[in-house]
Amino acid sequence: MATNSKKSRNSESVKASGNSKGKKMSAKEREKKKRKKILLFIVEIFVLLIMVVVLYGVLKGEKVGKVELNEDELVINEEVKQREETTNMKGYRNIALFGVDSTTGALTKNTRSDTIMIASINQDTGDCKLVSVYRDTYLNLSNDTYNKCNSAYAKGGPEMAINMLNMNMDMNITDFVTVGFAGLTDTIDALGGIMIDVDSAEIHHLNSYQFTMAEDLKRPYNEVTQTGYQLLNGLQATAYCRIRYTAGDDFKRAERQREVLMAVADKAKTASPATLNEIANDVFSEVYTSLDLTEIVELLGGISKYNIVDQTGFPNEQYRATGTIGSKGSCVIPVDLKENVEWLHQFLFDETYTVSSDVQTYSDKIKSDTSSYIR
Repeated sequence: MATNSKKSRNSESVKASGNSKGKKMSAKEREKKKRKKILLFIVEIFVLLIMVVVLYGVLKGEKVGKVELNEDELVINEEVKQREETTNMKGYRNIALFGVDSTTGALTKNTRSDTIMIASINQDTGDCKLVSVYRDTYLNLSNDTYNKCNSAYAKGGPEMAINMLNMNMDMNITDFVTVGFAGLTDTIDALGGIMIDVDSAEIHHLNSYQFTMAEDLKRPYNEVTQTGYQLLNGLQATAYCRIRYTAGDDFKRAERQREVLMAVADKAKTASPATLNEIANDVFSEVYTSLDLTEIVELLGGISKYNIVDQTGFPNEQYRATGTIGSKGSCVIPVDLKENVEWLHQFLFDETYTVSSDVQTYSDKIKSDTSSYIR
């Protein structure tokens, strides 16, 4: 029994020894396994890098640069489409300009467009006209709800805001440019500042706004210490755009915004093509637009042939009022939208215009909603 037990133990020992030798890898096998681990690690890092790049691209695409608008989602009244070939609108390119109340680069939506403009360019002459649409104007937001028009951008981004303009004004806009505080500030700084006439009622508010923005944007703050026609840097000029607590309130603020845009255009005409190209490339990451960078560079390249020949606000002073419309608050009311749109087309396109049946419907609805609130 003892002998058999010993033999059994020896057999198990040999077997275990054999197993141990079976598990031992050769140097070649160890090297192969090591290479496999390194390769796997490299692949994991590569995949991680791809994920980071894709995530960055998604986030960047959400906030800045070019966006492809869905043409099927853009609304242009059928009557306007039919008339376009036979009216003066045919020779014009109309672009919506939006300025949003954002220091963080949130340009797509969920922020109200405190600046709404239509830039209408006569492509034969290069003449350009600017129309500010007052942000508190009571209009159809493009979904048959009526409210302050600046809420269209907050609810549905540039597509909804463009549709709001097209539907209420019989326009054919398909392009837009949106800029926040940082983009406007950097553009003006890149041009070396702009000349603006600051009066005594504006200087305190200008400094107050730029002090707040300087903290948010982490930019240097230089107080404006005197009134008069002077060179303002980007932060100062952007703050000037925001002033609303003087005589004229929001109507005057929209006028200041057009004044700054015209000053930027004038200053750009004095810059070299190389400088303009550099500015376009540098600032493109701070705008949100349907235009390609090449289109913007091309427009800037021919900027000397463009002239802003006239500018105004919508609704026209003759056809507007103000009133507090229940929970919607204080609104600018187009007392007769129909007459405002006829006036707008005369101003932009030098044509006698008859509004579409849709605009007539919106006009009647606005009258019904607001007539008892007008002051």
